Amino acid sequence: MFAIVSDIHGNLEAFTAVLAEIDRRGIQHVVCLGDVVGYGPNPMECLDLVASRCRASLMGNHDFAVLYEPFNFNSGAESACFWTRRQFELDPDAVRRAARWKFLGNLPVRLRTSDFVAVHASPRRPINEYIFPDDIYTNPGKFVSIFERFEKLCFVGHTHVPGVFLEGPDFYSPDELDYKFALTDEKAIINVGSVGQPRDRDPRSSFVVVSETHVEFVRLQYDVNATVKKVEQVEELDDFLGSRLLDGR
Repeated sequence: MFAIVSDIHGNLEAFTAVLAEIDRRGIQHVVCLGDVVGYGPNPMECLDLVASRCRASLMGNHDFAVLYEPFNFNSGAESACFWTRRQFELDPDAVRRAARWKFLGNLPVRLRTSDFVAVHASPRRPINEYIFPDDIYTNPGKFVSIFERFEKLCFVGHTHVPGVFLEGPDFYSPDELDYKFALTDEKAIINVGSVGQPRDRDPRSSFVVVSETHVEFVRLQYDVNATVKKVEQVEELDDFLGSRLLDGR
């Protein structure tokens, strides 16, 4: 049994609550699908926790943007990216600063095991291709190519919307599955949702717990108001990055 988290986005309150729940369940191994930073007010603290607590972590588009350049970001996301980069650069501890940059720079784009493939975005474009629930209606042909890229299971994040895609193509939200998806021989793409910035109109943190027989979607309340206040106190972070957390959007 292990946990998969994604899209923490510098939200320390959400991430610490999720890690506490993982510990409460006695789960030893955690995999992170990327976007540890970006948007939120505690990027360095979240990165340090991922480095110490996660068995593996992948490169997300915001992690990539902080290292290199933000690509196709809106103004709020771009400003948050440059602010995040500045926080890393301003750390007076040279050894710690170098270790964080090295950790970010060494993040792989794909994790492959005998049981599953994991990426931040999609198995076709692992850092920045979105797989939206509406795609099953608006772009069904997209799924033919995507499902060809893995053998059985693929875990993704990136959209901040949890759920399961099947080859149909079909999409099932966690509540439609009663928060548990049984693992069979059927191919599936499982979006684990977002720890730090859910966008499915549910403000609770989202992550999954994977066992031999099923995947459980977990939703968890955290002190969202504390995070909102932190965002409001940082001039370079758009207040919307805080207020959106209250509505899960």
